[in-house]
Amino acid sequence: MTLTQTRDGFTLIELLVVIGIIAVLAALLFTNFSGMRERARDLQRKSDLGQVKGALRLYYNDYQKYPADNGSGVILGCGVNGTDACDWGTTFSAGAGSTIYMTQLPTDPVSASSYTYTYVDDDNFTITTTLENTSDDSAVKSQAKCGAQANPETYVVCND
Repeated sequence: MTLTQTRDGFTLIELLVVIGIIAVLAALLFTNFSGMRERARDLQRKSDLGQVKGALRLYYNDYQKYPADNGSGVILGCGVNGTDACDWGTTFSAGAGSTIYMTQLPTDPVSASSYTYTYVDDDNFTITTTLENTSDDSAVKSQAKCGAQANPETYVVCND
């Protein structure tokens, strides 16, 4: 009489191979997902700057000039006279009737430092931010469009 034993299950080698394959796939996917988050934050930055540009154009329509800056990247366009500091993250409003140009000036999605506004003259301004995705060529294109020269990661919006 012969007894045959059957084993149900996997060997240790088979389990290690499967775990190894899962680890490699997880590493590849994690790298791709982190890049997607960077691109999403960069898209948010570009959108924010476009909205600030629109608000600055509205200010220009009321005052026939763009607001000055305070030397540290803050817009001087708030208050009754339209010359007080408008900190990033606060309301952008000016005039006796407190015309609201933007309910909240945006802040950078990640860093504590925010966007940098630079007053060039009554008819010109620039706003800059640093993009996380270094392979994004829109930063270089924006610099060429605005006549600015900066790091390849610096995205620029101007009053084109």
